[in-house]
Amino acid sequence: MNLAPTAPRTLATRACASTPRFVHTARIAFAALALLLAVMAGSPQAHAQARPSKLVIGLLPGESAPTVMRLNEPLRAYLERKLGIPVELVVGANYAATGEALRFGRLDIAYLGPVTYILQSRRAKLEPFARPSHAVVGPTFQAVIIVPKDSPARTLKDLKGKEIAFGDPASTSGTWVPRYQLLEAGLVSERDYTLRVLGAHDAVALAVANHKVAAGGLSMPIYNRLLKEGKIDANAVRVLAESPAIPEYMWTFREGLPPAFKEEVRKAFTQVDDPAALAVFRAEAFIPGVDADVDRVRAWIEAIRKETPSAVPAP
Repeated sequence: MNLAPTAPRTLATRACASTPRFVHTARIAFAALALLLAVMAGSPQAHAQARPSKLVIGLLPGESAPTVMRLNEPLRAYLERKLGIPVELVVGANYAATGEALRFGRLDIAYLGPVTYILQSRRAKLEPFARPSHAVVGPTFQAVIIVPKDSPARTLKDLKGKEIAFGDPASTSGTWVPRYQLLEAGLVSERDYTLRVLGAHDAVALAVANHKVAAGGLSMPIYNRLLKEGKIDANAVRVLAESPAIPEYMWTFREGLPPAFKEEVRKAFTQVDDPAALAVFRAEAFIPGVDADVDRVRAWIEAIRKETPSAVPAP
């Protein structure tokens, strides 16, 4: 039987005895920290602050998708050079699809008409940042209501009881402004005329030229270009009425883009020095744009809503 005294446990001995437990606890803590950092790195908030490796631009299908892509190619090429990253153009299946894609982050920026912007901004924090400005008229454009050249109509009131063609349901100059013009003339859709949706400005012009409808509403710039390019016969149609000045389309950021990148894009637009990039917009320059720029259109939408509540979709 060993009766030798047992050596007392010193502080050093106790520390050594607890080392394995300390190491195990530390490993768990570091593992948890690493997992947390990985989750944060993969979160939308973290990605939102990273400079995108590609800029995805949404465009409205005011005309056929190939035409829209062709017309906007000079701008795409300019932005690619200026930003130093690939730039992709995406033409939506319809106006709502482009607005929704921007709202859900599938696009980085989009060129939205006032109505599309107003409807989508009720659901998301969209940020307008630039709009085209033109000689003489500034950042505005117009819509027209056209009729066949041999139409007996002389005023908008003469279209009562007729079938009138419009573009996309969310198109500012292809639907909403012509409807407002007709409303000002005392004509309410479905009460005083039949509204026929054709989806695009060129389709409206062709329907009128071919006597498929009594009249049609569309963008004046597109109407003039269709005449110039010979896509509709100048001897087949005429303008019955021109609209008031409409606030121009706005280039709009999606929510969540990093501020520094937004500033890069903003400068690329407002400092554009490539005439070819401006040509399709008939613009002298892009100038800053803000939400209040489209307040006039909000008033027109409200006037239509009062007469036809179902015309304005719920938020």
